[in-house]
Amino acid sequence: MDVDTRLVRYFLAVADEGSLTRAAQRLFVSQPALTKQIHRLETQLGVRLFTRSRAGMAPTAAGRALAERAPGPLAICDQALRKAKSAASRAARVLRVGFLASAANEATPDIIARFGRARPGWRVDMRQATWSDPTAGLTEGEVDAALLRLPFPGQDTLRVEELLTEPRWVALPATHPLAARAEIAFRELADEPFVAAPAETGWWRDYWLGTDERDGRPPRIGAVTDQPDAWLQAIANGYGVALAPASAARFYARPGVAYRPVTGISPSRVGVAWPPDADANPAVRDFVRCCLAATRLSPSS
Repeated sequence: MDVDTRLVRYFLAVADEGSLTRAAQRLFVSQPALTKQIHRLETQLGVRLFTRSRAGMAPTAAGRALAERAPGPLAICDQALRKAKSAASRAARVLRVGFLASAANEATPDIIARFGRARPGWRVDMRQATWSDPTAGLTEGEVDAALLRLPFPGQDTLRVEELLTEPRWVALPATHPLAARAEIAFRELADEPFVAAPAETGWWRDYWLGTDERDGRPPRIGAVTDQPDAWLQAIANGYGVALAPASAARFYARPGVAYRPVTGISPSRVGVAWPPDADANPAVRDFVRCCLAATRLSPSS
């Protein structure tokens, strides 16, 4: 019987979380889509995997048997696929690096230049991801390393080095009354509609909505986007405001959008991340060293 390993991963997430809602957030998929995939797996196997109730999702005897035995083979498969892709990249002398938005800001060109000097004949293939994938392809093995905003879902399963920090500012329509201010307190934004990342990104979205600094007040969502251009357009159109790294004022300046410093909110952090089993890859080790060297010499904002 051929079973899509993705379905098994979905099953394991639900079994681990005991909740479709939490599992959907962890997997960055919608709850209806996840429900459909669980039904699909049950149909393929011809067994019921969960008992559903108001309390959550409890594995049946068949579900418990699958949950006990599936992780090992999946981990072996994941490792084999990552090693195959990594070997192909090394053979082509290409290091695949995922990133979100402005990567490591102005330090990015220096990182790439340093890597080129450390590895003559190699090329860095920079692959930009949408905000619906906060690991920029790292958890799927699509890249060898990634420049990411911390924290991100799944961070505890990867190797991470923090590179720099910078304040979180607010991006708002240029015509907004608060745009005339030199600085804005976060409490003054609490009732504003926000342009948010997709709900499936879970606490990544919560971080950029400032959930921890809201004293329990839920955010208002004015629009949802997962690409910088769509994000900027939604703000310019007046659909909402958004927290952003201070560097966004430099990298994503555009007419109709104003950026202002915000007080009363924690800073944003940028890090380099890579899989633990990539420690043996000399090219990845060199890239991490180049990231650390470049950012130690660069301003953080």
